[in-house]
Amino acid sequence: MHKLALHIRIPLMKIFSLTSINMSMKIYTKTGDKGKTSLIGGTKVYKSDLRIESYGTIDELNSFVGLCLDHVKSHNIPNVLAEIQDRLFTIGSALACDPEKETKLKIPDLHEADVELLEKEIDKMNEVLPVMKSFILPGGHVAVSTLHVTRCVCRRAERCCVRMQKKEMEVESLIIKYLNRLSDYLFVLARFAAHELKVEEIPWKPRV
Repeated sequence: MHKLALHIRIPLMKIFSLTSINMSMKIYTKTGDKGKTSLIGGTKVYKSDLRIESYGTIDELNSFVGLCLDHVKSHNIPNVLAEIQDRLFTIGSALACDPEKETKLKIPDLHEADVELLEKEIDKMNEVLPVMKSFILPGGHVAVSTLHVTRCVCRRAERCCVRMQKKEMEVESLIIKYLNRLSDYLFVLARFAAHELKVEEIPWKPRV
């Protein structure tokens, strides 16, 4: 089970201490039965809190990226999805922190180089893709469709983080930049997957 997915049952502040989790412990703790959970730092908040919504959506995105990875690996399509999963866990960790409290836990950082990697991969794939002459409908192959679904979840995660920023809740601008670039990467990867699988893209033909 993905560690971040345990946030409903296990206080997330415990997740980043390797000595604090006994994997033989009961999976249910009952600490969240009243609709609250803990941020890293110990602050209790409702599970409907925008910060929880944000890193919960990142967790959902990470799960979909894993599903994409399963599909593209089976077709030998080059990708950096495994590394993206690690970056998303980093983002989830940052979002799960109470910015008003110090923590002794070492939280990994996101770097500008992570955005640059996505840009390089996008440019590399675009070199072999035909020029887009119309909007493209998701579909044609389960791998392609799954990548498009993941792209949509990524955009939702980005919107959550932007809402946090608008409400003056601390969120690093680099996180929003990374998610924005990641959705572009997933779109191009969907096109690239279709190209490698020899699946024709489905152009949108609006009614007139």
